[in-house]
Amino acid sequence: MIELPAVGAFLQMGQGKTATTLMALKDLLYDYVSISKVLVIAPKKVAEDTWQAEGRKWDDFRDLRFSTVMGTPKERRMALESDADIYVINRENVKWLCELYKYRLPFDALVVDESTSFKNHQAVRFKALKKCLGCFKKRIILTGTPRPNTLMDLWAQVYLLDGGQRLGKTITAYRRTYFVPEKQYQGVVYSYKCRNKECEKAIYDKIRDICFTLKDGYKEIPAEDNFIYVQLPDKAKRNYMQMLKEQVLSLGDEEITALSAAAVSNKLLQMANGAIYDKDGQYTEIHEAKLEALEEIYEANKPLLVFYSYKSDLERIRKKFPEARTLDSAGDVDAWNRGEIPLLLAHPASAGYGLNLQDGGSTIVWFGLTWSLEQYQQANARLKRQGQKHQVIIHHLIARGTIDEQVMKAIRSKAEGQAAMMDAVRMLKETIHG
Repeated sequence: MIELPAVGAFLQMGQGKTATTLMALKDLLYDYVSISKVLVIAPKKVAEDTWQAEGRKWDDFRDLRFSTVMGTPKERRMALESDADIYVINRENVKWLCELYKYRLPFDALVVDESTSFKNHQAVRFKALKKCLGCFKKRIILTGTPRPNTLMDLWAQVYLLDGGQRLGKTITAYRRTYFVPEKQYQGVVYSYKCRNKECEKAIYDKIRDICFTLKDGYKEIPAEDNFIYVQLPDKAKRNYMQMLKEQVLSLGDEEITALSAAAVSNKLLQMANGAIYDKDGQYTEIHEAKLEALEEIYEANKPLLVFYSYKSDLERIRKKFPEARTLDSAGDVDAWNRGEIPLLLAHPASAGYGLNLQDGGSTIVWFGLTWSLEQYQQANARLKRQGQKHQVIIHHLIARGTIDEQVMKAIRSKAEGQAAMMDAVRMLKETIHG
């Protein structure tokens, strides 16, 4: 990595993308002295602390100085003026950064974390960064899913590395050379596929010298689980803890039954998702932590199949994403499989059985978790089934410090749903009663 001016590290989660990159940057900064200032662009939640936390975690990186370029414009400017080795900014502020320096960025190394968020060549962030590529002597892109949908997703990401030397200067030339229309409806092309195996091999051969991955049976893994922990705002966390105490204390000395456990669990799961119902059936929104996490996934990966738990989840997601559609009919199934729906919303109880959705996408998001292992497995099987051409990625949004963690633990251990729910509420009761 050190000797190359550009590197694409396509590593799965848990294979050490961040630590490996920090080791290379440290060598470049202090041993080779070939760079002096690094710009890291990452998803918002990753930019807030992930890179900085990794630096604190290992003794080898303790000398690296980080500056987090986030917050108000004034706070961002102050962060940029601080003396640091690595400046971390969220991708939403890339255009602002480029305009601030009039597209002459004062960094000589670039790291794009989760580079699939730059796969859209028409996105503002890509266009802005594209103008600044000449500023960097070293460029690194990191992702575990370089082609979340098709090989078309590679062009913009590889362009960030080589300025179009390998896959062409324009997306049009790339498409014309290697692809043919795959899904089209009434004259509109929704997706492209490689002309043949030879073209697919040619693409890989073109980027082989600057991109690498670790062979760990990727093709043999039917699905990859991703656990995304979201942090509740302080006020929402206080409200959650108050509700937890009220619900658990209301049980008194009675034995935990399925009915009482469900009552407690539902209230807590509602709050973990971001809203809570009152006795009149009306809900109040208390936070948007999961909506923000869903937005980040959506920006990097389309199309998405999102499973929700409550009507409040559905209404809030639809308000946030007006283009989202619900899975209501066979027509919706056909439209999804034709590639016409970027965000499909479904409840696992109604959409978890018998539907073939594998032609429309390969990415699932669990916005709200379920105690039912059967529903969970059946819902995932809508995409993870015979005929699926891509690895299925399953994202789980988990509100940290809430009952979400107990639900996810039960699912991962394949515990029976009702029993797991009752055990979890018993544990909460014992904790509250001390």
